[in-house]
Amino acid sequence: MRSFDAQIRVEYHHTDQMGIVHHSNYVKFFEVARTEWLRAIGLTYAEMERRGVMMPIIEVQVKYRQPAYYDELITVRAFVDELPMARMTFRYEISGEDGRHIASGLTTLGFIDSHTRRPQRAPKWLMEVLEREFNRE
Repeated sequence: MRSFDAQIRVEYHHTDQMGIVHHSNYVKFFEVARTEWLRAIGLTYAEMERRGVMMPIIEVQVKYRQPAYYDELITVRAFVDELPMARMTFRYEISGEDGRHIASGLTTLGFIDSHTRRPQRAPKWLMEVLEREFNRE
């Protein structure tokens, strides 16, 4: 599975005084889609951390196109285009319930050892799960 759609209802606390989603919340929406993509392929951040791997974000990009509004159901599609080595990049497309293109972006996450906090390559067990998903398509 190279992509996953997460649906999110825009809540009041996501918006500014105009009822428009505040720009800072798009990164949180990306996180929801990324977390659910991992869960859908059988991985969770909690399990990865138990196994000694952490994935801090090292880069974020967002391109805003149209506003999202309070109480709107948005779809956040997370994509993974290539297998990671020492970094894993997710792309995102956010669309409104009417199909309009709201925003796009990407996050790049690094792999670090949770004990030493030093960078590392993606561990073999993680690569096996990801390769299995990439080979399904």
